[in-house]
Amino acid sequence: MDASLFIGKRLRFKGKIVMTCVAVSFLIMIIAVSVSSGFRHEIRSGISSVAGDVQLIRPDMNYMEEGTPVGASPSYLSLIEDLPCTEAVLPAVYRAGIVKNGEDIYGVVVKGRPGRVSDTLALAVSIPETFAEKAGLSVGDRMLTYFVGDRMKVRQFTVADIYQSGVDPDGKFIVYADIEDMRRLNGWTSEQASMLEVVLKPEYRTEKGMKESASEIGFIMNAYEQEEDDTMIATSALSKYPQLFSWLSLIDFNVFFILLLMTIVAGFNMISGLLIMLFENISTIGLLKSLGMTDMSISKVFLSSSAVLVFKGMAAGNVLAILFCLIQGTTHLLRLDPENYFVSYVPVHLDLGAVLAADAAAFVVIMLLLLLPSLFISKVDPAQTVRVR
Repeated sequence: MDASLFIGKRLRFKGKIVMTCVAVSFLIMIIAVSVSSGFRHEIRSGISSVAGDVQLIRPDMNYMEEGTPVGASPSYLSLIEDLPCTEAVLPAVYRAGIVKNGEDIYGVVVKGRPGRVSDTLALAVSIPETFAEKAGLSVGDRMLTYFVGDRMKVRQFTVADIYQSGVDPDGKFIVYADIEDMRRLNGWTSEQASMLEVVLKPEYRTEKGMKESASEIGFIMNAYEQEEDDTMIATSALSKYPQLFSWLSLIDFNVFFILLLMTIVAGFNMISGLLIMLFENISTIGLLKSLGMTDMSISKVFLSSSAVLVFKGMAAGNVLAILFCLIQGTTHLLRLDPENYFVSYVPVHLDLGAVLAADAAAFVVIMLLLLLPSLFISKVDPAQTVRVR
């Protein structure tokens, strides 16, 4: 066995304060990484469910009007569906509406999507929780909605479901209805829609993945478009909602700053702890030098002991952070204002790769910082320390 490691196993930090500080630092780092990953996962998934990851839309971007439909089954549809990045291609019908409830009126966006909201109710809709609270609506209530166009149209919807408000990229209340009900409202056939929404597989819902997917889909549209096809362009959620992705980038920067700060804090706590340990064992250092051990070997003795403490603190911090994430992910105990944060609770997502990367990077940086106090060993004079002992 290596003599330095053998001696290092018998040297331990006596104080628990340093290990506690290291554990707290790793706790904050892992929580920060998990919350950042949670925001990315929640917002990207929310955008995908609300508006798709890539939209096939008219060049003038006018998709709310009843007079501007596009074909729901273009000739190149199967080519887009067969792409490795594509999970589904769904038609959608959008109309801006005004809901009247008593003396109050509210602006909403009614989105018709495939699949029935209710198998028993006619003109059934699903409304967001925030809108239900604001308008005083509950399941089973009638919802009188006006649609302004070439002529005023009115529909008496029935609230069949209230869904938990999530990401609302446009800052509007989105009411979901059966797509066939919305087609009848607009006087469209079953082969017409406001746009086609491409839902990407989760691994492609990154900024790079959305850009590349939109470019590839756009190329297919231009290359295989037939005369009978309506002219459409492919635009990604990244270009449609740049403010959301800029906000995510800002969160990532803040997380990087937290990781750097907590690593430095943990590193300097370890430096102070190692210095105390060196001063307490100064006579041992002198004795080891007199026995012929080099400065590097003696440094290895104390660094190996320090590494054990850092690892214990890291493990404790990781366990506490994972416990917090499990509790928050299950109970949504910590709440947020969705008007400011786009979600109603603090989202957490345990990305094992990101957690391990943060642990490894912080561990390496802390051990590099511990090389600084180990330079003190070279200043120790064996003649003086052994004589004092």
